[in-house]
Amino acid sequence: MIAVQVTYKINADFLEDNKRNIATFLADFKQLRNSRFLYHVYAKDNGLTFVHISMYENEEIQNEVLSVPSFVTFQQERDEKGLVEAPIIENLSHLGSSISIIK
Repeated sequence: MIAVQVTYKINADFLEDNKRNIATFLADFKQLRNSRFLYHVYAKDNGLTFVHISMYENEEIQNEVLSVPSFVTFQQERDEKGLVEAPIIENLSHLGSSISIIK
């Protein structure tokens, strides 16, 4: 399994655009109806720092998911218009879960 956490902070002027772009790509991810990945997005208490946690069965499904056009647009707009500083990308080692969703 591949697990990744991405944390980034945006400027306040980009907040609504970022939320809209997240809602769009998550809707598209749901259309994939694929149990081979899981994607969560969280906002921290300041409202401007976001944490994306994704899990993929393998690199093939990761590449498929991250190539969805609305996700690519989200990343481009965030990087060009919204970021306060570069995203922090961390690979995570899965140790266990209370439920089995992804192998």
